[in-house]
Amino acid sequence: MPANFPLYQDLDISFPVFGAVFHAPKLSVARMEQMIPRHSHGAGCYEIHYISDGYGTLLTEGTAYRITPNTLFVTGPHVEHAQIPLANDPMREYCVYLKAGRRTSRSSDLLNLFTSTRFWFGSDSGQIPDIMEHLFDELAGQQIGWKTQVETLLAQLVVSLVRHYSQESVAAAPAGSGNLADSASLIIEEYFLYHYQDLSLEELSGMLGLSVRQTERYFAEHYGKTFLQKKIEARMSAAAVLLSDSSRSITSIADDLGYSCIEHFSAAFRRYYGVSAREFRKNLQKPVSNLPSSP
Repeated sequence: MPANFPLYQDLDISFPVFGAVFHAPKLSVARMEQMIPRHSHGAGCYEIHYISDGYGTLLTEGTAYRITPNTLFVTGPHVEHAQIPLANDPMREYCVYLKAGRRTSRSSDLLNLFTSTRFWFGSDSGQIPDIMEHLFDELAGQQIGWKTQVETLLAQLVVSLVRHYSQESVAAAPAGSGNLADSASLIIEEYFLYHYQDLSLEELSGMLGLSVRQTERYFAEHYGKTFLQKKIEARMSAAAVLLSDSSRSITSIADDLGYSCIEHFSAAFRRYYGVSAREFRKNLQKPVSNLPSSP
């Protein structure tokens, strides 16, 4: 988990904007001193990332992007992404997790622009830092009227993002809609992100309050994958990030990922990536200066 992790969730935060109601089940600000393995969010979910200072790399859908101070990026439904901080100057990230809810009026072009933008990467033009700072000040203080202030600031954040989208080229595709509850979606995504060592369908079903069969049905409907596919993906994503740390032995990585022996890990890794873990590690040794700063 990131260091210094002020995490706010289950606050019952929702707000209307562009003719729809959005929910904010999780908000955080953290110094990202640890790598975040590749992961994705479900239908209707959008994660807004603002880097106030520090450096790192964003890996998403086959492309690497250099993260510098004032980087702003949004990862929408089913966009796989991982973050690797620079060891001697890790990034400080404000993160807002939103889920699109019911529509309160006819669809607007602005709402469609926001919900159809699956991925956006760039820099902020000036409003986002003030919104983020004010937002987390309100969350920390929780003085009279703080909830109304937070909802207003989140609406401003969405408006600012749409202005960015309308002014610059974006990578867009239909986002679809999901029927998972906000809390269930977060439980699933964080379970695979942080508990990849000992993933269990039965344990996850218990956390969700569902039967094993209901949980499997959720995966098929919401992610288009089975639990086993997500389990392999989570472990292999974590393996790719851990291999970038040259001080770690492959044996210790296999152990951390929950494999009973290095042979089982090596075979699984080769099946997934088509190369050995050692070859994969060699291919990672590329200078950061070659990475693009934007699409």
